[in-house]
Amino acid sequence: MVRLIKWLFYLAILGFIALVAYSYIGPFFGADFSPQQSEIRQEIILETN
Repeated sequence: MVRLIKWLFYLAILGFIALVAYSYIGPFFGADFSPQQSEIRQEIILETN
């Protein structure tokens, strides 16, 4: 049982390292992680007394 937990722990660490590497290397291969930007305008009416 301990061997299984140890291997799962190693697999989780390896997955984390792969995810971090992909986030740094991904843009060189065409992966775009930036959010799409669009302008939003909303009319605001201020009431004064």
